Amino acid sequence: MNSEKILQYIKQHSNADDWSLFISYWDSHETRFAQNGITQHITGPKLDITLNVSYGSKSGSCTVNQANDESLEFLLKTAQDIARIAPEDPEFMPSAEAAELPKVNNCDEETKNLDPKQMVEIVQKAIDKAKAFDSTVSGMTEKHYHNSWMFTKNGFAGHSERTGFGHSMTLKKAEVETKVDYEAKCFAGFDLDKDFAQLQSQAIALADLHVFEPQKIAVIMRPSALMELMWFMGWMMNRRQSDEGFTPFTGQLGKPFFGEKFSWFSTLQQPQLVARPYDYEGNVSREIAWVENGILKNMPTNRYWAKKVNGTPGSSYNIYIPGGNSTEEEMMQMVPRGLILNRLWYIRTVDAKSGELTGMTRDGVLYFENGKVQHAVNNLRFNEIPHDATRRILALGASKLASASSMLPTMLIDNFNFVDKTSF
Repeated sequence: MNSEKILQYIKQHSNADDWSLFISYWDSHETRFAQNGITQHITGPKLDITLNVSYGSKSGSCTVNQANDESLEFLLKTAQDIARIAPEDPEFMPSAEAAELPKVNNCDEETKNLDPKQMVEIVQKAIDKAKAFDSTVSGMTEKHYHNSWMFTKNGFAGHSERTGFGHSMTLKKAEVETKVDYEAKCFAGFDLDKDFAQLQSQAIALADLHVFEPQKIAVIMRPSALMELMWFMGWMMNRRQSDEGFTPFTGQLGKPFFGEKFSWFSTLQQPQLVARPYDYEGNVSREIAWVENGILKNMPTNRYWAKKVNGTPGSSYNIYIPGGNSTEEEMMQMVPRGLILNRLWYIRTVDAKSGELTGMTRDGVLYFENGKVQHAVNNLRFNEIPHDATRRILALGASKLASASSMLPTMLIDNFNFVDKTSF
């Protein structure tokens, strides 16, 4: 991808007062399988070129997917034509200026060079394991290489590349259906045998399903479940929405609003985590403590609002929640009874002002009592306020990778609020 050629075209031909240019190039391979058979392999490069231009505070934008002169001419003309007739933007901000970017390593050569043949072999091995277990498996193995650039008339020049590998499996055995998945920037951490063993154990446990009535009860929330909950809470932690009174974090900056055992960072220091060097506004990524020992330290803020409130702009480019040293076995000894949650899904907002969310469990819920797992139970719907739940943290396990951009611990949380049973 000749990003320099695209940049020079815009520099030479644009007459706009200001502009920002974004180039994204993907090389992806995706091998899909269903019911013990490979169904599809999707591959091919993808290119997006987006140009934002402005005349004064009037802005326009256009995106194309080819880099030839005809496409670039269309890109520039369309963006400028739109900007000329657009209304004035009262929140207009000029493009980002030149900045020194942090050095990050989001690209793994082994993952980048992973051969489609290897991917098919992974899928076939999963299928063979499913057949041996008298079950069917469906899912996808995927690898991605992404190159992106951002340039502005005011001198910002940024380049970022990253890799990603993923493998998901949904296993069906008789009436039981359950799922595991793996996602990371590095292929090397993937262990099919380990993941399939987890899938089998979930399926075996779910075959002996006991009815459990909704109630408030202690939960051991594994990293994949916690990740889903934290991302949704994070979407509410917006400085502008909070300053305007629409979130539970209004007026809470600098105050102990979370539990003392809870901290949340975006970090460049964890080598397993993807950490982009800048965001779409050109804000440079830095070490950010969002919550530290229960105190709300910062909230994601765009450039316009940061200028208005004399703050510092920044976004949550990854999630790192420090853990502790408690094992699940130790956690089960800390409370008389409780549930172990593998994953959550269908999370939605109930009340944005209070921060209340609802959602459902999935892929196996285990009931424990007197320090031992007794059996699996049906899925449940919860209504919870995540920041309030952090005040009920009893113990933390070691932080583990839950996705390419999330590293979190297992948490023991008291009195988690389940409100209904679900049939799926």
